Amino acid sequence: MAAAEAAVGSSSSLKTDTVPVPESAGTAAATAATSSATAAAAAVAAAVRTGSEARVSKPALATKLLSLSGVFAVHKPKGPTSAELLNRLKEKLLAEAGMPSPEWTKRKKQTLKIGHGGTLDSAARGVLVVGIGKGTKMLTNMLSGSKRYIAIGELGKATDTLDSTGKVTEEKPYDKITQEDIEGILQKFTGNIMQVPPLYSALKKDGQRLSTLMKRGEAVEAKPARPVTVYSLSLQNFQPPFFTLDVECGGGFYIRSLVSDIGKELSSCANVLELTRTKQGPFTLEEHALPEDKWTIDDIAQSLEHCSSLLPGELALKKSKPEESNEQMLSCEYISLNETKGEDDVIKTF
Repeated sequence: MAAAEAAVGSSSSLKTDTVPVPESAGTAAATAATSSATAAAAAVAAAVRTGSEARVSKPALATKLLSLSGVFAVHKPKGPTSAELLNRLKEKLLAEAGMPSPEWTKRKKQTLKIGHGGTLDSAARGVLVVGIGKGTKMLTNMLSGSKRYIAIGELGKATDTLDSTGKVTEEKPYDKITQEDIEGILQKFTGNIMQVPPLYSALKKDGQRLSTLMKRGEAVEAKPARPVTVYSLSLQNFQPPFFTLDVECGGGFYIRSLVSDIGKELSSCANVLELTRTKQGPFTLEEHALPEDKWTIDDIAQSLEHCSSLLPGELALKKSKPEESNEQMLSCEYISLNETKGEDDVIKTF
C-alpha cells in the first residue's frame, strides 16, 4: 500500500515540459513521448491495483486463518519456552492476517484458539505439537502417545535442575565407567518402571509449580515415584564423560530423571547436556516439524492437510467451512489446561 501511495503521489506531481523538436524527427518523438506517458500511467494503475488487492487479501487471509482446524507440528529451537514459542507463532499469524484491525472492530467476534500439547524445556529443542481451532481439543490425545528423544548426558556432575542450566550440586568420579557398564544397566530403566519426577518441574503444590517454588527458595518435597513406561532405550555413543541415549517413552516421563538415575546406578552422577525430541505421536522432526520461516497461514494449512492422514480416524477433523469475512473479527482467547502429568505433558491453549 505504501508503494501504491508513493506511486500515486508521484504521478500527481508530474509536470509536462514542452521541448522543441525538429520537424524531421517530429513523428518519432511524438510516438516516443506517447509511449512513455502510457507506460507511466500503466505503472501507476498497476500500483493502485496492487494496493487494492492487498487491502482485500487481509480479510481473506483472516478468514482462512479462522477456518484452520487440526493438529500440526513446529520445530522448537533451544532458548524460548514452549509457551513463548506458541505466542511467537500466534503473533506471526495475526500479523500476516492483519489482525486485529480497527476496520473489523464492529463486526462479529470470532475467537482464534491455538495451543500446544507436550511442553519442551527451554533448553530442549525438537517437535512441538500444536493444535489450532478445533484441533486444540485433540491435544490431550497427544499427551498419552509415545515420544522419542535423543539425550546427551554428562557423567560426574549433578545439578539442582538435573540439566546443564542448573547449579552444580555434586561431583563424582566417572573415569572407571565403561560403555559396557552403561549398556548393562539400561534394561533396568526399560518397560513399566517407577520414576521420581524432578523438583524443577511443572508439577504443582497448592496450585503453584514446583519449579516456581524452587526458584523462590522455598522448601519443596519430592513427589512420590509414579509409574511410567519406556518402550525402548539404547546407548548411541559414549565418549567420557558424555553419553548419548535414544529413548522412546510414554506420557509423564522425564528424561532428566532418567539421566540422573543412570548416573546414580553407575555410582556416579549425571545431568542432561542436550535434549532433542525427535518424535511425538506420529509427528517427526525431519518430516513434519515446520521451521519458523514456514509459520505462514498457507504453509500451516498445507501441513494440516498432510498431517490429518497421520491421525487415527476417530481423531481426524472434518474440514471446517470458511466463515464469512465480513461478519467476523479476530480476537485471542487465553485458556490454560494443565494436566497433572509431567512438564512434558502440559496443554497450553491460547
